[in-house]
Amino acid sequence: MKKSMLRWAVPLIAVLALALVLTSCSSDNQAKTLNGAGGTFPYPIYQLWFSVYNNLTGVQVNYNPVGSGAGIAQITAGTVDFGASDAIMTDEQQAAAEDAGGLILHIPMTSGAVAVIYNLPGVSSEELKLTGDVLADIYAKTIIDWNDPRITALNPTLELTDDPIVVVHRSDGSGTTYIFTNYLSKVSESWNSTVGFGTAVAWPGDVGAEKNAGVAGAVKETPYSIGYVELAYADQNDLPFALLQNAYGNYEAPSTEGVTAATEGVTLPDDMKVMITNSSNPDAYPICGFTWILAYVNQKDQAKGLTLVNVLWWCIHDGQSYGVAQDYAPLSSAAVAKAEDEIRSIEYNGQPLLSE
Repeated sequence: MKKSMLRWAVPLIAVLALALVLTSCSSDNQAKTLNGAGGTFPYPIYQLWFSVYNNLTGVQVNYNPVGSGAGIAQITAGTVDFGASDAIMTDEQQAAAEDAGGLILHIPMTSGAVAVIYNLPGVSSEELKLTGDVLADIYAKTIIDWNDPRITALNPTLELTDDPIVVVHRSDGSGTTYIFTNYLSKVSESWNSTVGFGTAVAWPGDVGAEKNAGVAGAVKETPYSIGYVELAYADQNDLPFALLQNAYGNYEAPSTEGVTAATEGVTLPDDMKVMITNSSNPDAYPICGFTWILAYVNQKDQAKGLTLVNVLWWCIHDGQSYGVAQDYAPLSSAAVAKAEDEIRSIEYNGQPLLSE
């Protein structure tokens, strides 16, 4: 079966099981519509999840992929029922959210890889090899041509031209940028001390584009360019991606298996605010991370709160089976357990909303 077909394949047994579970937890007290906004990193899987959930329950979950920075801003402002981010909120953002609505949770939904994509005539996917320090210096604009000796040394069999490297980055506040620059800060002392990491940084130069789709489009249209996107966007746009050297020394392509390897052996805190970039696991892909739903512990609307906890519970359990075909790695049992505890803590007027 082709991958494009697998993306939308739904096992019949799974659907029947889901219908039974959701019917048992349905309630006339639940809202029929939820609105959320945030990262573009998880948008392909969220789009599928919420479509399936609507077919099963009649609940409409509207999700606006505006970027993690905007998602954090909107949940803080109370204009959406939930936010979504691939970046851990800063202390300042957390404080602002708590002032607005109380304690806010980072509930893991899935994890994914950030692919380093390129448009190099004559160079196919997984032919180009890069190390973390070389990638950092490309984005720092200290390596400016494709035939720079440090690149050609890694790729002796490729015919690389002297064309300038067109560096494409996100222009909006982005969780994908957070994951990408967190990795660069770990592998390059120079990058860490001059640029650092965050949802938005002071890029040294070249082309800015909005959202994952914008970066993918810019790279696709620009010869000799390089960029970074969630793996699903690379696959959807048939864009080649590089092999990256991981901390162990192996060259790895972005994959769900590589993301799963990166999560293994990681101590998961109760609040699930943890980064998994540059894992030492021999099979790990080095640029990957969790993506979180942001939700307030204290819900102001009981009906929406009931719907929210049921949607989230479905996503971290039955929804996980849809991830791999969409290029997302399912949560580990340990991560699911942490997410369950967070969802159980969501309440209305001091009473938990989730009934099991």
